[in-house]
Amino acid sequence: MNKKENFTLLVTEQNNPDTVNIDTCSTLELVRMINNEDKKVSLAIEKVLSKIAPAIDKATERLSKGGRMLYFGAGTSGRLGVIDASECPPTYGTSPEMVQGIIAGGNGAIFNAAEGDEDNEQGGAGAVKALQVTDQDVVVGIAASGRTPYVLGALKAGNDAGALTVGICNNPDVPMMKIAQITIAPVTGPEAIQGSTRMKAGSAQKMVLNMLSTGVMVKLGKVYRNLMVDVVPNNEKLVDRAKRIVMSATDCDEETASLQLTQCDYNVKLTIVTILTGNDIQKAKRLLEENNGFVSKAIENETR
Repeated sequence: MNKKENFTLLVTEQNNPDTVNIDTCSTLELVRMINNEDKKVSLAIEKVLSKIAPAIDKATERLSKGGRMLYFGAGTSGRLGVIDASECPPTYGTSPEMVQGIIAGGNGAIFNAAEGDEDNEQGGAGAVKALQVTDQDVVVGIAASGRTPYVLGALKAGNDAGALTVGICNNPDVPMMKIAQITIAPVTGPEAIQGSTRMKAGSAQKMVLNMLSTGVMVKLGKVYRNLMVDVVPNNEKLVDRAKRIVMSATDCDEETASLQLTQCDYNVKLTIVTILTGNDIQKAKRLLEENNGFVSKAIENETR
């Protein structure tokens, strides 16, 4: 750790004058204060949309060729990366390897704080090397401060491996900006509780990760219109969702959707294409393969 570093210069570590009475006010006023601070999050993200869009496009290029998107973080930032990564397989039918969350201190740190591990730059670099990162991959470093050694180590190692590196932080003019090829920095300001970056900073990171992973999945053809057509229907709720997706996409009735889903082994994309094109299952499969899994392109090219 660099003992000379002045953490008080970080916006996220400063005191918030709008919440100095949070310990003596009424409960209603307490939650109003927090809510007023939370309103600033989406406005901060709006200012960095021009950074998020190219990150999505460049990440899509790599994942479309078999690459991976790997999130590296410590503490809250690491946990948010793990959450976002773990939700991709059930939502978009991805393999667990495509989007991964790696947290300083290992999986145990998801549940129990391992704060000391965030200061280990070599730990971040070692995690990248252990995953055998290549130029097809995307290394995403997440740190509210923009200077967490573990995260910076991962980004540096990602650069050395030729990967696309993306930084997500909540402070301006931080070391991350000199390392990551793209830095997304929604500056959310001082927290309601000084230094508690699980609040506004964490909310902003979650929203950026939502945009990043959702944008990539849309660009990979895992969404038709605004429907998650690569959903894996492996429980009762998701089976019902798959049926409703088919009904919405094709304007068919419930009986038709259920029957066709069963015949297509609950492959939602395949079900939609068979219904909308009138083709049999094998022809519909070929159409999807020829159009890289994009439902809209498969339907368009068949009906020309």
